[in-house]
Amino acid sequence: MIVVTRLDGRQFALNPDLIERIFESPDTTVVMADGANYIVTESMSDIIEKIARFRARIISMAYDYSDDVEQQHSPPKLSVIHPSENPSS
Repeated sequence: MIVVTRLDGRQFALNPDLIERIFESPDTTVVMADGANYIVTESMSDIIEKIARFRARIISMAYDYSDDVEQQHSPPKLSVIHPSENPSS
């Protein structure tokens, strides 16, 4: 979830996977997949950055979880493929 701020100063959390569109004209409006609209104080670029950080944190948590599982000698729940690795070698 990402935390955003209504025009009256109240904060609330949005599921970034359900955001369909974000636009500024001049207020920032977040349009959800279900059609709900939220006008927020954050800029469009701030919301996009929050989404990117949220997704990076999820990947990082999954990667850390995978490392913990491997240390317990159990099969990993997540495999991370690094682009620098060549699968054909």
